[in-house]
Amino acid sequence: MIRLPATAHNMVHKVPYISLAPTIYLGAESCGARERKMTNETEGKMKTRKMMFAAAIAIIIVLSGTIGYLVLQQPGSTQITTTTQQEQLTINGAGATFPYPLLSTMTVEYNRIKPNIRFNYQSIGSGGGIRQHTEKTVDFGASDAPLTDAQSKAAPNTVHIPITIGSVVLAYNVPGIQKGLKATGPIIADVFLGKIKKWNDPAIKNLNPDLQLPEKDILVVHRSDGSGTTFVWTGYLSIVSSEWSQKVGQGTAVQWPTGLGSAGNEGVAGLVRGTEYTIGYVELAYALQNNMAYAFIQNKQGKFIEPTLNSTRSAASAASVTLPKGDQSWTAVSLLNAQGEDSYPIASFSYLVVYKELSVLPAMNKARAQALVDFLWWATHEGQNYAPRLQYVPLPSAIVSLNEQTIKSITFNGQALRT
Repeated sequence: MIRLPATAHNMVHKVPYISLAPTIYLGAESCGARERKMTNETEGKMKTRKMMFAAAIAIIIVLSGTIGYLVLQQPGSTQITTTTQQEQLTINGAGATFPYPLLSTMTVEYNRIKPNIRFNYQSIGSGGGIRQHTEKTVDFGASDAPLTDAQSKAAPNTVHIPITIGSVVLAYNVPGIQKGLKATGPIIADVFLGKIKKWNDPAIKNLNPDLQLPEKDILVVHRSDGSGTTFVWTGYLSIVSSEWSQKVGQGTAVQWPTGLGSAGNEGVAGLVRGTEYTIGYVELAYALQNNMAYAFIQNKQGKFIEPTLNSTRSAASAASVTLPKGDQSWTAVSLLNAQGEDSYPIASFSYLVVYKELSVLPAMNKARAQALVDFLWWATHEGQNYAPRLQYVPLPSAIVSLNEQTIKSITFNGQALRT
């Protein structure tokens, strides 16, 4: 039952009572006079009745409006509007931890622009991202390593979209020693091979005569999960050390000769930061966010280079690679040990991997496919503005143009989603 407010209740009781019973007049007046008098009185009463009836109708109209307003204001009531709310959509992704700080920022900022689009990205490593992409359980995967020929056969119709460029650093925790420890590729390889075991080993001391290096064991920390960061790191060690190349090689997961494993860039960063005399490899953004010390590494020209936005950009610009189309093989693409006086030697693309025909995904529909493609376009363009403050290199214009062609080739049931 709807309970009216006091004002409305009082208004109901003030509605005049309208009598419809006939009125009989008796007296000594003449018949004509009485008839005229009765006629005048009847006309007057009829006018009064009309006025009272109109007033009653007006009161009913007011009450109807009041009741309608009260009903719409009741909790749980639904107001009918002429606008249709946008459909809420969730885009699912998984993979590399290398670009996670940037991807996380991008998705948050995009949600501000498109509040109906939400993201669920699992930072589980490149190996996990490629696996979920292959199994078609996510809308996109992320990997710092391009798909191998075998992986491409298992996930046909995949396109590579370079989303950013970053660098991998040699992070360490030695009390009293800040960033700037000098290191060469062969020395790093020997540490990760277990051949150099002490912090004050002559090979390290000779490069850093001004540092008081302790006679402490080096505890190596590496990734325990399938990782694109590992792919980049082991790729570099394979270039600078023939022994590493022969015994271990490059891969998202390798048989480590020594050390302690931890999952994700987050895990390695946390373990190195929390344990003295450790050494490990993480993406630059993680080293900066965790206030970690990191080494300056000798590049191809013999200079010891600090990993920075500019030195990573130099590596990307100097790398003499002819980039393939998005749907071609990217296996041979590398920015490692690039030419250039100021090039940092351990730089890499990070990729989003997506199916060219999105209808192959069981949970995909036209609306989600359109939302995914719109986000990829935004991330390739406006989204790059968030890269520098997180120490990632914004994509060069040539790669942006390449990505545009790739994104325009993505379809749903054969229909292009971006023209």
